[in-house]
Amino acid sequence: MRKFNPILAVVIPCYNEELCIGSTINRLLEVLQVLIQKNKISDKSYLYIVDDGSADNTWGIVTEFHSVNPNVKGVKFIKNFGNQKALIAGYEGVREIGCDCAVSIDADLQQDEWSIEKFIEKFSEGAEIVSGIRNSRDTDSFLKKNFAVLFYKLMYVLGAKIPMNHSDFRLVSKRALDIMELYPEKHLFLRGFFNDVGLKTAYVNFDVKPRAAGESKFNFLKLMGLALNGITSFSVVPLRIISVLGFVMAVVSFLIGTETVIEKIFFHNASNGWATNIILLCFFGGIQICCLGIIGEYVGQVYKEVKSRPRYIKETELK
Repeated sequence: MRKFNPILAVVIPCYNEELCIGSTINRLLEVLQVLIQKNKISDKSYLYIVDDGSADNTWGIVTEFHSVNPNVKGVKFIKNFGNQKALIAGYEGVREIGCDCAVSIDADLQQDEWSIEKFIEKFSEGAEIVSGIRNSRDTDSFLKKNFAVLFYKLMYVLGAKIPMNHSDFRLVSKRALDIMELYPEKHLFLRGFFNDVGLKTAYVNFDVKPRAAGESKFNFLKLMGLALNGITSFSVVPLRIISVLGFVMAVVSFLIGTETVIEKIFFHNASNGWATNIILLCFFGGIQICCLGIIGEYVGQVYKEVKSRPRYIKETELK
């Protein structure tokens, strides 16, 4: 049980969110003020906005808020590096500035910002990580909803025990941020990392609201990329499946070859079924190409890590 009022940093990654970033900052400042008045967090708590290379006036709005209220801080990238790297930059930024815990939340505030109070309560009870769990996916399209369900089930089968409907709406302690610094990989999959690190974890359920303004920047292709990164970052099971599949294909080929030889020697029958042979060739050829694609994803991950390029490059920072 923690008995002090923690310094809370709220990390908000954003990309081209000029239509809603102003109202988001005002709403989150209101949440912080209420929690300060309730004596649940320190009055040194602050917001940290990560502008992921926006092409609109998002950063201009953030700068205006910072000039009035120093508790609005942030960093701007020189270009778009992606949501996961923006989140990592946010966590690293608030760790450097100083905080006892950090909450990450989307800039569109579809996630319930008032659930932050529940996160703080779980943190006060001793949890190092508090994960937000969506109550439903009713606001998602049919394709996005079913793809998300498939992704979580697949990750569970592959060994990454990510809770169903968990998002990047979470609280992490200073200790968790310190541990994250020990993970140097450039494409760290945060949902997998925080659920795999082994720290005491609690869960908070929340409702998802309709987006107030603008459009989601997460399209199907970006979600697919996030899923592939998660699978290849946190599991080698697909590679083992390929090994097993290769063994099975070898056994099947041996059995078919043995059956053909027996028919030829003992029954003097030539092999029939050209259509079957063609279908089998196409089927196993497709499997081989698929397996090469999976191996290629892992090789690509290694290639990116070996180059050791920076996760992101800052253009300017407000502290």
